[in-house]
Amino acid sequence: MQTPMPTNATIRLLVLDIDGTIAGSSNTVNAGVIQAIQTAQTQGVQVALATGRMYRSALRFHKTVGSQLPLITYQGAWIQSPQAPTPLKQWALDPELALHLVDYFEHPDRADAISIHLYHNDDLYVRAIHPETQSYADRSEVTPVLVEDLRGVLQNAPTKLLALSKDTDLIDRCLIELKSRFAAHEMYLTTSVATFLEATHPQVNKGAAVKYLAEEVLGLSADQVMAVGDNFNDVEMLAYAGIGVAMGNAPDGVKATANWVAPTVDQDGVAARSPNSSQKPRSSLRQTGVFKPI
Repeated sequence: MQTPMPTNATIRLLVLDIDGTIAGSSNTVNAGVIQAIQTAQTQGVQVALATGRMYRSALRFHKTVGSQLPLITYQGAWIQSPQAPTPLKQWALDPELALHLVDYFEHPDRADAISIHLYHNDDLYVRAIHPETQSYADRSEVTPVLVEDLRGVLQNAPTKLLALSKDTDLIDRCLIELKSRFAAHEMYLTTSVATFLEATHPQVNKGAAVKYLAEEVLGLSADQVMAVGDNFNDVEMLAYAGIGVAMGNAPDGVKATANWVAPTVDQDGVAARSPNSSQKPRSSLRQTGVFKPI
């Protein structure tokens, strides 16, 4: 059920997802979105990014939006300020559980349809460079480390495991089956896009990371936070924030958790409303229904 819009709260922290929220198919942030973010900053709103991306893949976006706050990456498993040599917070997936996941995804029934990505120490390890993996690497601007057997990587606890497949029905089936095999206290399972199934430490999600940033780092409360995202890995932070905004390109299940639905990423949806604006959504957008209060 959709959450009502909080009232009488002044937003002091704006948290933005990257892919599908501030960056679309161009893999860049449009000028209108940058201008809207800068306007929010001049009004006293601090801006942070929360993404499933690798830390080094997200750094250029952190610079683009002019954030002065720690960067939330790997769904919240790695939180680090670019000015610091080490993460503020870091959680890793249990190696034994990660091994079970590798065995599961390498089962003959699904191995040819799935690319497994393992992340350790902000490096990406893969067993083969499939077209989907190459596309991912190009968008992330990282070079994968090719290994013969991913099990060797699991001598160290991985930050995250990602299973990538163009077969979205397969991803859905795997998510359902894995959630029935593993309890929530063992690992966090989510999808960040329809083709990505991701596994991290059970305490990791964007909501927990935003709560840490807002309350422990900045001394803010949830009602002073606005969060914007476009997929199921954003649901926890939309639920935590005083104002949760789902992009127009988000799945219906994500929109249902939000206070607001913005225009799509291709329509520069993040630029549709300044966090502290007292104005209602622009009439043209209200009429089309792409950005509306609940």
